[in-house]
Amino acid sequence: MSKYCFSVSLEMPIEVAIELLKKTLMNHHLGIVSDVSVSDIVKNKLNEEMAPYRILGACNPKMAKTMIDESADIGTLLPCTITARENKGVTTFDFMDPETVLELAENNIINQVAKEAKAKLFLVKQELEKL
Repeated sequence: MSKYCFSVSLEMPIEVAIELLKKTLMNHHLGIVSDVSVSDIVKNKLNEEMAPYRILGACNPKMAKTMIDESADIGTLLPCTITARENKGVTTFDFMDPETVLELAENNIINQVAKEAKAKLFLVKQELEKL
């Protein structure tokens, strides 16, 4: 586990894994609010192939609003980022560690929400590990 993220790998194609991720996130009151296919952008803009790679933005609206009410510019660090990458039929999710990233705000309320967000994301990771 790196300082800024934690990961889980699933032996399944990326599309199947992302659907499982979405369902698991919903069980913890989180949802995907953005989905960027880096591999599609590279193909369209550079005409180069790369393994499937997506950047997903996970969010809990109540938690986001609490942080934005506390510090309007905190949106530059939101939502919680999850990358999805596939290699030879194995999909790896890398979850941004909200505590590490949001400690940049140096705000106790934001730090508390970040701790809660990390706990939720870590539970999602643990559930996916059981699959």
